[in-house]
Amino acid sequence: MAQTNFKHLHYFWVVAKAGSIARAAQQLHLTPQTLSGQIKQLEESLGVALFRLAGRRLEMTETGRLAFSYADDMFALAAELRDALHTLPASRVQSFRVGIVDVVPKSVAQHLIEPVLRLAEPVRLICREGKLESLLGELALHRLDMVLADRPLPTGLNVRGYSRKLGESSIGFFATPKLRETCGGPFPRCLNGRPMLLPGDDVAVHGRLLAWFEKQRVAPQVVGEFDDAALMKAFGRAGAGIFTAPLAIREEVERSYGVTMLGVAESVRESYYAISVKRRETHPAIKVIIDSANVLLEAPTLKQP
Repeated sequence: MAQTNFKHLHYFWVVAKAGSIARAAQQLHLTPQTLSGQIKQLEESLGVALFRLAGRRLEMTETGRLAFSYADDMFALAAELRDALHTLPASRVQSFRVGIVDVVPKSVAQHLIEPVLRLAEPVRLICREGKLESLLGELALHRLDMVLADRPLPTGLNVRGYSRKLGESSIGFFATPKLRETCGGPFPRCLNGRPMLLPGDDVAVHGRLLAWFEKQRVAPQVVGEFDDAALMKAFGRAGAGIFTAPLAIREEVERSYGVTMLGVAESVRESYYAISVKRRETHPAIKVIIDSANVLLEAPTLKQP
């Protein structure tokens, strides 16, 4: 293949991962027309069609899937080579780029990632926050080494990644002392009719909480839903409603937000996953996160208050 075609091959690879010319053009900062023309040039130089239209959707041909498999390996190796070369000088600090899905509580993310800063070889930690789909796109383009999420890698995405479950934690319910005084009866009946702040429906635990309420036959008054756990806790600190948080960070939540725990939904568990691409699993930062996670997420057995 001529040297000039490697740029076109990269464009093809990005389009294949993005699933559309428009999304790929946005990632590459090109116009869709320019990108479409580049793909056409690649197909002409190879003498094969790499994509076909399926209704209004773009999909790879059989030849395109074969080309994608090779291109994926090539660019993964190129990213690995770049990282390796960047770490050659003894004075240069290796970077660890982690994407944090915005629904993961920031306290949990900090506890899980912080051991990276204690590695024998210094690491420069680069954190990016965003939606799962966007971060997985960055991971696929090797702009991230790992994504920290509240769910495993979704099926059906064109990302050759691996999900490692880091651990899980039951969910506790927290309230200010003033709000707690209005909650009569034992837990969980004390939640009946009380103002409740819930994680948004983008958060994996959202549906589990609703099912738990139904099973317990309690009907709190949901006054707010939040994708950002820190914002939910801020409203909770102001007394706007009872809110939830992982049991693993109970002490920190009570100390930082001036609240106490009403009880625990033992069967409702929030899980955390490290998602990485094939060749980055051995990154020392990913390894220390996986090795430390079980201890960090292990909450002591607590009696219901």
